[in-house]
Amino acid sequence: MSDDTAPASGQNPVDDRKKIAFLGTGVMGAPMARHLKRSGHDLVVFNRTAAKALAWVALNGGQAAPTPAEAAESVDIVMMCVGNDDDVREVVFGETGVLSSMAPGSILVDHTTASASLARELSAACEEQGIGFVDAPVSGGQAGAENGQLTVMCGCDDVEVYERVIPVIGAFAKQCALLGPSGSGQLTKMVNQICIAGLVQGLAEGLNFAERAGLDIAEVVGVIGKGAAQSWQMDNRAGTMADGEFDFGFAVEWMRKDLGICLEEAERNGARLPVTAVVDQMYKQVVARGGDRWDTSSLIDLLRNA
Repeated sequence: MSDDTAPASGQNPVDDRKKIAFLGTGVMGAPMARHLKRSGHDLVVFNRTAAKALAWVALNGGQAAPTPAEAAESVDIVMMCVGNDDDVREVVFGETGVLSSMAPGSILVDHTTASASLARELSAACEEQGIGFVDAPVSGGQAGAENGQLTVMCGCDDVEVYERVIPVIGAFAKQCALLGPSGSGQLTKMVNQICIAGLVQGLAEGLNFAERAGLDIAEVVGVIGKGAAQSWQMDNRAGTMADGEFDFGFAVEWMRKDLGICLEEAERNGARLPVTAVVDQMYKQVVARGGDRWDTSSLIDLLRNA
């Protein structure tokens, strides 16, 4: 499999300018599309809330299209970053979906975190029309998207198709890797979310223990963060968790969606995910407290305020 480090955002405009449709100008999609525009590509954007697409164009240039099909007309690549499997199906297979207008030889890239079975479904539908497909979920959160430092995990049945999109993805990624055939990107993203869920819960329990033991959290993290307990979550979330601030990253409602996909896939492949299942239920409790839009580090609130 290929393991390509994509060039960081902010470099000179690309020599090979592409016409790209980007569907979904939300928290992740808007900055990803912005990096593409700044890299010299010709962008047309679509959002189900038309005002968001128009606002993006007002800030960044390019064009806004009223439907996915109109956005996808005569483009080289369609990229999308929407909410879930149903949203993907709507913008791809719907009456005004992109497959009704994409030309043979073009490529569909799905950055949505969705199911592996949907990725395989999309790949088969694209192949019937002579269209390339890459499932390419991302990791790095809003900050990674804003800074052009995302990690992109890809699945694709045609290495040549994947290689055609690497330079484009490089506009917003620090790393882009091909993990296997269609669906492999989504499966790898599931591994990512499983690992994060356990790490965040462990960090929440550790910080809560430190508080109740009368320790200074900053001092504790300063020490253990230099040893085997170190993690991205500790480096970036320990301080905000200690302060009870939960507005810095990936929302709980989206993590629950992702963990649901992981648990469904585990039922199919026989993997045991006992910790993931417990953490998913703890996030359910956070939602019940009105924390659906808090970031994932809010697990500590359940321990502090039982």
